[in-house]
Amino acid sequence: MHTFKKLLSVAILATAIPITTQAYETSGNITLATDYKFRGISQNATSPAVSGGFDIAFDNGFYAGIWGSNVDFELTGSSNPSMELDYYAGLGGNLTEEISYDIGLLYYDYPTSAETNFSSGSYNKDRDLDYAEVYGSIGYKDFTLGFAYSDDYWQETGEFNYYYIDYSFGLFALPADIALDFHVGFNDFENSSDDSNVSDANEAFLSDGEDNYTDFSVTLSKSIAGLDFALSFVDTDLDEDECWGTDWCDSSAIFSISKSM
Repeated sequence: MHTFKKLLSVAILATAIPITTQAYETSGNITLATDYKFRGISQNATSPAVSGGFDIAFDNGFYAGIWGSNVDFELTGSSNPSMELDYYAGLGGNLTEEISYDIGLLYYDYPTSAETNFSSGSYNKDRDLDYAEVYGSIGYKDFTLGFAYSDDYWQETGEFNYYYIDYSFGLFALPADIALDFHVGFNDFENSSDDSNVSDANEAFLSDGEDNYTDFSVTLSKSIAGLDFALSFVDTDLDEDECWGTDWCDSSAIFSISKSM
């Protein structure tokens, strides 16, 4: 974890240094949504969320930013955090007119919570919520293939790998200008709650013996009068037993309104 923090600090510093010699742009955004789902799982106990971020991007492809949202993890007991802040830095650009790339580091911070006690069944180990990931993607026309890797995932649950594919295209020609986006992601965890090693079982992310799952989403979006509207159908292949006895992983429709600045 500390290695990731150092790498992220170096990446952000490297991104900031070119300010004196590189042109750059800043941007911001704010979103109101009926839920905040991350990789198919509700981060706000299926309640509405307010999120927003700020980015700086340089002509040489370097960028850095911060993004935050309210969260609610009921299963973490009295130390339940109310906020998530993400810090990231990376490099992106085009290799050709049709091929793009993006690589970077991302740190997930829960500043309103210290170590928490996961109060569900045998999950009773105090854990640090914060974690970091390296990520990368390659895009070809309307397709994107990507991955993310953490050496110690949320609540110190061991190594984690995420693989995904996205496809996006305009559903109708102008003036309708509606976008349709498809997403499929595979989440692969080092530990299972059925592991014979008790320590590993307490360090599993999912319950009921699972060590992987798939998430899906389909999103319709359209911009009107400077606002971005989106309607998403989000689902996973997890049932309630595998999702800590909650409906956080169930299929749902999420509506959001965003404003870029």
